This record gives sequence, structure tokens and C-alpha cells, in this order.
Amino acid sequence: MAAKPVVDGIEREFQGRLQVIRLNVQEPVALQVARRYRFEYTPTFIFFDAQGTELWRTIGAVDPLQVRSSMEASP
Repeated sequence: MAAKPVVDGIEREFQGRLQVIRLNVQEPVALQVARRYRFEYTPTFIFFDAQGTELWRTIGAVDPLQVRSSMEASP
């Protein structure tokens, strides 16, 4: 819950350029996604490029500066 305001701000800042997907890991479909992308801890943030390649991940908190840097590096 502590990361929500940060993620909301990132989502607003990059609206139309970045898609934020939130999963409730208590739901069966989210558990399938967790297995596919091999994450066990929440919150886990995974940053993908437009082609779906994982660029980085972090657990616990997301750094808006890291997101901005990744967005600037992406076409």
C-alpha cells in the first residue's frame, strides 16, 4: 500500500506511454502470472520494454527516477 501513491504518480506522468498492470495475488489468474514471471514477493515491480523484454525488476519499492531513466532510453 505504501507504494501506491508512487505508482499512481508514475502512471499519471507517463499516461499513454506506460501501462501499469496491478495484480491481486490472491486471485488464481494472478498466481499464474506470478509463476510465469517468477516472482514470490509483493510488491514486485517488473519493467518491460515495448517488445515485452524484461529490463529490470525491484521488490518492495519502485524508484520513479529509475522508471524515468528507462522511459527516456526507450523509443
